[in-house]
Amino acid sequence: MGLEANATQSASSELAALMQGLGRTALAAASQLAQAPPALKVTALLAMAAAIREHSAKLLAANGQDMLLATQRNLSSALLDRLLLNPQRIEAMARGIEDIAALADPIGTVSAEWRRPNGMLIQRVRVPLGVIGIIFESRPNVTADAGALCLKSGNAVILRGGSESLASNTAIHACLTHGLRAAGLPEGAIQLVPTTDRAAVGYMLANMTDCIDVVVPRGGKSLVARVQQEARVPVIGHLEGNCHVYVDREADLAMACSIVRNAKLRRTGVCGAAETVLIDREAHAQQRAVLAALLDAGCEVRGDAALQQLDTRVQPATEQDWYTEYLDAIIAAKLVDGVEGAIAHIAHYGSAHTESIVTANAATAERFLGAVDSAIVLHNASTQFADGGEFGMGAEIGISTDKFHARGPVGVEQLTSYKYLVRGTGQVRPD
Repeated sequence: MGLEANATQSASSELAALMQGLGRTALAAASQLAQAPPALKVTALLAMAAAIREHSAKLLAANGQDMLLATQRNLSSALLDRLLLNPQRIEAMARGIEDIAALADPIGTVSAEWRRPNGMLIQRVRVPLGVIGIIFESRPNVTADAGALCLKSGNAVILRGGSESLASNTAIHACLTHGLRAAGLPEGAIQLVPTTDRAAVGYMLANMTDCIDVVVPRGGKSLVARVQQEARVPVIGHLEGNCHVYVDREADLAMACSIVRNAKLRRTGVCGAAETVLIDREAHAQQRAVLAALLDAGCEVRGDAALQQLDTRVQPATEQDWYTEYLDAIIAAKLVDGVEGAIAHIAHYGSAHTESIVTANAATAERFLGAVDSAIVLHNASTQFADGGEFGMGAEIGISTDKFHARGPVGVEQLTSYKYLVRGTGQVRPD
């Protein structure tokens, strides 16, 4: 065997030892967390938030390193925005952890209870999932959000962030470890994979079924697709966020412009950003106003032939545009035949993530809310509310478009399962 082959085998063995060590540590921590008193978890979470505030300068310095390298690698503006930390985002991380701490503890709660004719009492009780593997890109705040949510729900977590955010993630993780230590909880409850080796992702997906109970991907389409294809444990995630806003003929003009502009441009790089605006063919005033609101704000609009005639700044749309998640200041625009046309377009082109209708007609709104089969459907509100924090969940690990186990924002409750407790008085089944 040559030197190169020996080196490859040695590196592979070292990676396996590293990952298996993380897995064993997580299993031991998960066993303790499942029985941890709620007050201890709250103590840890509040200490984490305090540490993030106290060490904000270190977090900014670490993020500065990541941003410099990312700029040198010519990452897109959307990825740079996701990677960036500033004082406001650091404070938002700390507040998010405090919000999670304030939530009711789900573990041990009884979601259903009944007594059988033979006298047995049956209860369905919330329990942790166990060990969660989270694979994510760019956004360092995921380290804080995911760590806090998993702790509150009694789960141990192994975090594998992107190479572009390693310094930021490491600095945030140190704050989380401080909180665990302050509460006397196992530091292995929240672990960060300390290598940028891409093989670590493959190992998590294929070789840790004895340690990891569920994987949650959070990142671009290629990452999520890889996780869904290679994982040998259940996956909670969404492939992409092709979100729509439908402007009805009975939409308030100012409201329609405000919602569409916010849904697209507030933050273009988030999965809840609108990627297509659908406008009722009979909404003549709204058509011109919505186009102007987007174009005047610097958004590129790719529209159908009818909308191109309304404003010469509208670029021609292709069939692919209706499927595209731009994550940029670009939006596709199309005229549809009322609410039924909008429903049909979303069913054909959408990704079952988040859709919104703007209308003053309650019946039309209810038709849209009931017929659109997406994880989140809104009436007279921006798609950018597709966020666990905005739902009162404190934070979220992601928005799930799955239909099994969890759908929509994945927060504390969605990171639990249940078991049945049966209490008898000596009952046996007849022969």
